[in-house]
Amino acid sequence: MMGRFASARATGSESAAGTRIVGAALALLLAAACVAPPSEEPAAPAPEPAASAPPASEPAPRQQQGPPEPVRVFLGGRILDGYGGPPIEDGAIVVRGDRIEALGPASAIELPAGAEIVSTEGMTVLPGLFDMHVHLMLLGHGDYERWDQRTRDQWVDLVMPIAARQLLEAGVTSARDLGAPPDEILEVRRRIRAGEIPGPRLFVSGPFLQRAPYEPWEADYRWGVGSVAEARRVIGELARKGVDVIKLIDQDQMTMEEVYAVVDEAHRHGLPVVAHSHRPEEVRRGLLAGVDCFEHTGHATAPEYPEDVMRMIEERTASGKKLFWTPTIEGLWNYEYLRDNPEELDNDCWHEGLPDSIIQDIRQSWAHPERLPYFQITPYRKPTLRRKFE
Repeated sequence: MMGRFASARATGSESAAGTRIVGAALALLLAAACVAPPSEEPAAPAPEPAASAPPASEPAPRQQQGPPEPVRVFLGGRILDGYGGPPIEDGAIVVRGDRIEALGPASAIELPAGAEIVSTEGMTVLPGLFDMHVHLMLLGHGDYERWDQRTRDQWVDLVMPIAARQLLEAGVTSARDLGAPPDEILEVRRRIRAGEIPGPRLFVSGPFLQRAPYEPWEADYRWGVGSVAEARRVIGELARKGVDVIKLIDQDQMTMEEVYAVVDEAHRHGLPVVAHSHRPEEVRRGLLAGVDCFEHTGHATAPEYPEDVMRMIEERTASGKKLFWTPTIEGLWNYEYLRDNPEELDNDCWHEGLPDSIIQDIRQSWAHPERLPYFQITPYRKPTLRRKFE
C-alpha cells in the first residue's frame, strides 16, 4: 500500500560542502550505537525531504570572526553520504566548526594541517537520522497510568532530557514529538536549542487533539475539541505557544465541521496537521479536510484499507498535493522476535541518568509483554504488513 502514496522520510544532511551537524561529536552515528527505548507508537512540520544531488557550485565562504574554528577529520570508515550512491570505503570527512567542509575517499581528500583525527575504522558513518514519531515523556514503561503517576512531576527535568539524549546517542539528530504536555515539551525543545542539554533537533506538537481525554489523568496532554469555536481557539493557543505541528487523533469521533476547523486554522497559522489512521473513517475525514501526514497503519488485522479509501489516497496524490505517511511499523515487525529473544532488553544503555527505582519499575512493567494490552493482537497484525507495503 505504501507504494501508492508518498512516505515521510528525511535525513540530517543538507549538502556535501555545507551540511549542518549536531554538536562537536558530529552525531554521525554508527551502527553499534545504543538504541533508544521504544516510544508509545511509531510525525515537526511537513517532513524534510531526503538529501538531493549536491549543488553545482560551492557555497560562498563564511567570513571568519573570532578565533579559528576547530577542525576534525573523521577518517577510515565506510561512508553513506545520503545521496543514494555506493558506499565510500576508507572515507574521510573534514569538519570545520559545525559544518562539513569536505567528504570523500581519504585518498582524494587533503587533510588540513593540525586537524584532530577521529578514527572511524571498522565503522559505518552516515547522516543523522530523523525519527518522525516519538514521545519523550515515555521511556518504555508498559503501564501508561502507572508511569504517569510515578514520574509525572519529573518529565521536564528528568524523563524528557534522558529520552532526548538516548535518541541522539542512537543516531537520531532530528525528531518529531507527537504528544506531550505543551509547556514541558516546549521547554525541553528550548533547552536543546540553547545547548543546555543534549538532544536531537526537535519539532513538537504539544497535546493530542481529540474529542475528549480518555482518562482524567491525561487531560494536560490530551485536549478535548467539542465545537468549531473550540477547535479554532485551541489551535490559536498552540500557535502562540510556538508548536511546530498539530496532532489530531480520533477525528472519526468529531464532527466533520470540527475536523475542517482544526485543519483550516492550523494551516492559517502555517502549521501542518498530522492525523491518526488507525480506522478507515479517520483516513476518510483526514483526506477530506486536507491533513498533511498520517500516522500508523491501523490497529486491526485487515490487510488493507477499503477500496474507497485507497481511491481517495490515489486521488489526493494525483492532485499534486503532497501526502506523507509515517507507518510506525517497527513495533509490529520486532515484537515477536524480542518477546522470544529478550536478551537485547538486558542492554543497560537506557539506564544512564535514571534512579534504580525507576529502572526496576520499567523492567517489571514488561516482564510479561504478551500480557500487555498494546500487544494483544500484534502477532495477527504483522502478516498484513507485506500487503500494505508492497
